[in-house]
Amino acid sequence: MTGMETITYRPARDELAYTFGGRMPVAHVRSGDVLRVFTEDCFGGLVRGPADLPSRVCRMPYLNPVSGPFFIEDAEPGDTLAIHLVAIEPARDWGVSSTFPHFGALTSTSHTATLQPPLEERVWVYDIDRQAGTIRFRATGSDHSVDLPLDPMIGTIGVAPGGFEARSTIVPDSHGGNLDSPELRAGATLYLGVNVHGAMLALGDGHARQGEGEACGVGVEIATTTTLIIEVIKGAGSVWPRLETDREIMSVGCARPLEDAYRIAQRDLVGWTSALTGLDELDAYQLVSQAGRAPIGNVCDPNYTVLAAVDKTLLPAPTAAYGGVHARLRQHAAGLR
Repeated sequence: MTGMETITYRPARDELAYTFGGRMPVAHVRSGDVLRVFTEDCFGGLVRGPADLPSRVCRMPYLNPVSGPFFIEDAEPGDTLAIHLVAIEPARDWGVSSTFPHFGALTSTSHTATLQPPLEERVWVYDIDRQAGTIRFRATGSDHSVDLPLDPMIGTIGVAPGGFEARSTIVPDSHGGNLDSPELRAGATLYLGVNVHGAMLALGDGHARQGEGEACGVGVEIATTTTLIIEVIKGAGSVWPRLETDREIMSVGCARPLEDAYRIAQRDLVGWTSALTGLDELDAYQLVSQAGRAPIGNVCDPNYTVLAAVDKTLLPAPTAAYGGVHARLRQHAAGLR
């Protein structure tokens, strides 16, 4: 990757985007470039304390902003974009979470309509200690507090969908979007199929940490400075998002109901495992069934997100995924530190 450039982008508030697709690019990036991006939190930085209830300080539908989109030169439909997450750094020393009326896994929603009263809207503020690598939970109804590990992730990252569509940033689907998976942490490589000329990559919605499932619908929301390395893999299409870490390969499924998201992820991982290793598909199915993981991303958004993961050391002499791009980008990332 000779001639690799570093591109830094910090959007003004009126430059934040709320859709994937339907936007002009904010910058052009070449395959192999390093992209350093400021991302705002899901509330646009407007929720800063317990009195800042989102319903009062935020305006619908201006939630979950992303930075971008970035036009990736030489990316065409039928290609795959490899996005290596080099670093995800909290941009402030605090993060926030909340409960919403009619939003989350444990309340009445428009899709699960009941007669129960809506949840109380409440805000929690977390102090971030970068040096200690912790965030502090403080209960609002008692004096209980506890430190939790700081585990930054990007909640929303995707490309423009195909078919001239523009999708809300709150929606996860085959183009990526609001995947809300803790697996999207530094060190992982995300693979997204390209649907339009230039791919039109955008990202935002950082979390200081998030439990699997994001039960209340809101992680510990933070602004970030996120560093990425991007590479275009020509002629290698990907139908659903995929992830690779040093240890695992993972497929991502997004759908409602939850079992359909699970099926999508499992089906893709079984096929991917078979293609990489030469295993008979039913043998791959059996191995993934007994050795795989199924971490849940979210169970709150318009689509739910489930991952299917398998340890690469359990696979028979696998072919390196996408020509070994993860290891190559990891090596370049190490050189940036």
